[in-house]
Amino acid sequence: MQVSDGIVRNGPARFYLKKGYIVNGNLHLIMNKNTLYKLKQLLIITVIWLIIGFLIPFYDRLALFTTNAIQPVPKYTMLEAIIINMGAALIGALLGGSFLVFFVNVRFRDKSYGYTIVAVALCFILVIAIVNIILRLFNIPSDWDRILKNCMVWGVIVTITQLFVQINNKFGQGVFWNIIRGKYNTPKEEQRIFMFLDLNSSTTIAEQLGNKKYHAFLKDIFTDITDPILDNNGEIYQYVGDEVIVAWKYDDGIRNSKCVQCFFDIKLHLQQLHNKYMQQYGLMPSFKAGIHCGKVVAGEVGIIKRDITYSGDVLNTTSRIQGMCKQFNEEVIVSGVLAASLRLAGHFATLPLGSIKLKGKEKEMLLIALKSMTAER
Repeated sequence: MQVSDGIVRNGPARFYLKKGYIVNGNLHLIMNKNTLYKLKQLLIITVIWLIIGFLIPFYDRLALFTTNAIQPVPKYTMLEAIIINMGAALIGALLGGSFLVFFVNVRFRDKSYGYTIVAVALCFILVIAIVNIILRLFNIPSDWDRILKNCMVWGVIVTITQLFVQINNKFGQGVFWNIIRGKYNTPKEEQRIFMFLDLNSSTTIAEQLGNKKYHAFLKDIFTDITDPILDNNGEIYQYVGDEVIVAWKYDDGIRNSKCVQCFFDIKLHLQQLHNKYMQQYGLMPSFKAGIHCGKVVAGEVGIIKRDITYSGDVLNTTSRIQGMCKQFNEEVIVSGVLAASLRLAGHFATLPLGSIKLKGKEKEMLLIALKSMTAER
């Protein structure tokens, strides 16, 4: 049984923020994948800032002995300096890092980078002020020269941190890190699942809304469907016009039929936003999807605009499967090859469409249409 925004549904539990499931009469709330990802970002920021806080006293001491400066005061100890700097770094990371990850990059994600930098600068000044107030409460000396030095050093650190967070969001979850460590510098063959998610009646909607409003419409949709995709372990591979290509590692997509459940979670989530779309655009978005699996070659391409891309026949085949949705008037169609590896019984109603010869293919392929068996009451 599922609880979602006050709606109770039978079937497997699916949830986002403020959602959960009931077991033996007890409501269990679960954190969504996007929130877990942000917490991971915060943890990484905290660890890096703690390391920097640990290294700063060594730099200060080295500077004293390499510039013929006056020796440290008698009461000065390295241990005390390390504790103070790491303590300040921890407070700054928990306050400033949380502000960057959970507020700035969410609240201002539609704003320009310049606007975001101003917001980060204000955040930084506020955090420095709070940290110095806390240091004074513990009778830890903090003069204006030290405050100025901290502002200069941590200003650079915060700016670089925000830059890396924005770059990571630009590339997508995990992609930027894969590029940095060169995981796909040498092409690798992988087993992947792909879903081509296409907006229904996109041409008609574009004509009805006009170019600017249609762009805002797509932007809202792509934002709203992100959580259901991430919660089902999907990776947003590409946005192609009004189409979204979602990819899974094979085992992640097969587990609990997440690659299929993702489509119906998107559908459910958009239904919950019915009032929003009707008020702003006067219509409800809906999708059709084709899902298939197979081997692809993953590797980095490009010099000026480097990216990780997948190449292989499976992508073309998945696109062709998605194209059959209109012909059969079905909202989601999967290949027989993929369906054989999924646990569909009890959760999804299957309708074999027969062996179809897809456009550009020599061999016929078994296609199966799916419908969710989740009942609302």
